[in-house]
Amino acid sequence: MTRVARINSWEPVRASAAYWRWFSGVWEIWLTRSGGTAAIDAARRRRFDALVKFARIHSSYYRDAYHGLSDRELSPAELPVMTKRALMARFDDWVTDPEVKLADVEAFLADRKHIGERYLDRYVVWKSSGSTGTPGIYVQDADALATFDALMAVNLEPLRVAAQHSWELLAGGGRAALVAATGEHFASIASWQRACQSSPWIAARGFSIMDPLRRLVADLNDYQPMFLASYPTMLALLAEEQKAGRLKIRPLHLWSGGECLPPDTHAEIESAFGCRVVNEYGASECMSIAFDCGEGWLHVNADWVLLEPVDNDYRPTPPGEPSHTVLLTNLANRVQPVIRYDLGDSVIAKPEPCACGSPLPAIQVEGRRDDVVSLCAPDGSVVRLLPLALTTVVEEAAHVHRFQIVQTGADRLMLRLDTSRRSDRQEVWRAAASALRQYLTRQSLPNVHVGLDKRGPVTDRRSGKLKEVVVAKEAKPLRS
Repeated sequence: MTRVARINSWEPVRASAAYWRWFSGVWEIWLTRSGGTAAIDAARRRRFDALVKFARIHSSYYRDAYHGLSDRELSPAELPVMTKRALMARFDDWVTDPEVKLADVEAFLADRKHIGERYLDRYVVWKSSGSTGTPGIYVQDADALATFDALMAVNLEPLRVAAQHSWELLAGGGRAALVAATGEHFASIASWQRACQSSPWIAARGFSIMDPLRRLVADLNDYQPMFLASYPTMLALLAEEQKAGRLKIRPLHLWSGGECLPPDTHAEIESAFGCRVVNEYGASECMSIAFDCGEGWLHVNADWVLLEPVDNDYRPTPPGEPSHTVLLTNLANRVQPVIRYDLGDSVIAKPEPCACGSPLPAIQVEGRRDDVVSLCAPDGSVVRLLPLALTTVVEEAAHVHRFQIVQTGADRLMLRLDTSRRSDRQEVWRAAASALRQYLTRQSLPNVHVGLDKRGPVTDRRSGKLKEVVVAKEAKPLRS
């Protein structure tokens, strides 16, 4: 019997169990949040103490890291900070299930046919792109997945949406579309595939950001989704197509995530489609960290997430001031505990309660702000390319995780590689350049020059973070 057949044979039972986990999770979240800040804080503290106790018993990495600390219930500030590099270096010790082995997980991820399938028949696995220089691999257990689904349900308020648009939902078949990087085991597509496989009655389809924009527009016009989810940069491009009349869809709900969504872009997308955009802040380490409220703030799911804005020395950052980084604790996942993990994002905590009335703490996030590239085709038309598409091409072809693509002209891209620890610089460059040229040709841009910059990637002077795709000032970005 094949692996897929074995998984599918259990799917009805698994789906039933997942439904009850989801239902009880939704009910518990509603009940906790109705109790206000005190109830939320109490739930978070109870879950934090339980997670730390579990990690000390079942993870040899945390057992070593917490060696010498008191056995009493400790405050978060009393625990050491964890980094991706340190955790990934001891992956087999980090996870709490002894059957989960890094070598086996990597073999599972090497086969793209497994996207959305369950590793060891019980875990969903995905990886991060490695934009910080260290790629991560994340294992999600059933309870964590059910919690993420419940948080999504509570924050999206599906019953209100369904009640307001019941006829449109029925007439449109309730079709949902995700436009994302679909060719790798990233969190967005892996979780989407998992949901589709466990709920075959849902009309859902994934679309690749690697497809030329014209083809994507045509496919979406043919599919006519009621719900559309993607990255902010892609939704912004689709909004322009909608305004120009080339895209002709009428979604009832939009979801945005994976990148920073500036307020002006948020407003432009909503204006183009005539419906609300729900912006989610999440990460591979924790899918659902915060949701926006319509007031320009993101509300942390503080009953299931601990988020600590800190300075360069990991000391608390006062509300109203941008943090150097943020420490994340995912209270839902026990197979791979994430406790006081340096996420790398800069956030600002709102000093006063949000005008929306939510009891959840509010933040603003300085997330990924890579540039959209505008290049001139041989016929004089302008083709716009998503930064995530360009970075995916390089990562998949050259297996390099710290680099920078710089547009220096209307038909010119330069690649900056950080291969200081590698002896195969020329091999990496040839693989990346070849893949980029092939991708550009598929986008009707065979004329674009791809060159190698002698310099390595340059971080932003203000934030100290690396933008992977940059449009240089001299490039003078074009618009169609």
